[in-house]
Amino acid sequence: MAEHLSQSELDYPFKLLEYFIGFKVSKMIFSACELGVFDLLLKSQEAMSAQHVAQELGTSVDGMERLLDALVGIEILEVERAEGTGSGKSLHDMIIYRSQTIYPLWNNMVDAIREGKNQYEKTFGLPSDEVFQAIYRSEEEMLKFMGLMNSSWVLDGHDVVTAFDLSRFQRIVDLGGCTGALANEMARAYPTSFITVFDLPEVVEAAQKHFKQEDSGVTFQSGDFFRGEIPSADLYVLARIIHGWSEEKCLALLKKIYETCKPGGGVLLVEALLFENRRGPLMVQLFSLNMLVQAEGRERTPSEYTNMLNKSGFRNVQVCRTGKSYDAILAIR
Repeated sequence: MAEHLSQSELDYPFKLLEYFIGFKVSKMIFSACELGVFDLLLKSQEAMSAQHVAQELGTSVDGMERLLDALVGIEILEVERAEGTGSGKSLHDMIIYRSQTIYPLWNNMVDAIREGKNQYEKTFGLPSDEVFQAIYRSEEEMLKFMGLMNSSWVLDGHDVVTAFDLSRFQRIVDLGGCTGALANEMARAYPTSFITVFDLPEVVEAAQKHFKQEDSGVTFQSGDFFRGEIPSADLYVLARIIHGWSEEKCLALLKKIYETCKPGGGVLLVEALLFENRRGPLMVQLFSLNMLVQAEGRERTPSEYTNMLNKSGFRNVQVCRTGKSYDAILAIR
């Protein structure tokens, strides 16, 4: 209890020290995932000793004992054993992407802040001016990114697609819909709507080849929403798209959607919203730093998104905070 602590103990920087070691906790989880610890424990039909785990995975016993002890200490093993990489709620792909792509980029955060631009060139030797050419630099990297997005919508998709009643929109197009995970959540919520995922040809091909597609009636269409025409729809979905780009590009895209929309049509933005005073939530502030180091956009407040939508012609803007990682904004023409 606090009343039994001395003043020196009360002055001890517990919170600061906790933040200092945060990267160690992240790296511990990343390492366990990359080594295959969670996969092995999931497949096991009985409890496994550290020695057995080390033998199966080809690691030192001492190192594995320390890793397993620490994973128990943060109470992650129990969660991962219950869910595992085979679970519908698995975060495996999200963890791998954060470990192998985002973590190295964050090593150059100081330079990102100094220069005000992403760090793909310094981190991976790739041009920083074409963000998605860097993100999709190989099929392996593209699949990692798609796995990240798939995990996000398996986890948060239902909350964002049901933030508003979208049943009145018969034709829905998910622009940049990637694997179709969010579209499938939408199809379950609105079974009478016709839903299409619109994405780059290589993404559509990979989604259909590498990611399980449910029998939900969701269709895929190839194209580039920045450079080409977009399909006709009653509602357009932009999920974690606007935050990745400059305001100029975002306005151009939103205006294109507005001009394609018929009266009564709309756009649903799915983004992580900052508070209006920009003092939180912490997770969204970290997301915004990630956009600095990885892309060319930023996280925004509800009023900033509303202003962008209004500039594009949309009115009747509604905002819904879901209480989860991502929120929803609905605007009608």
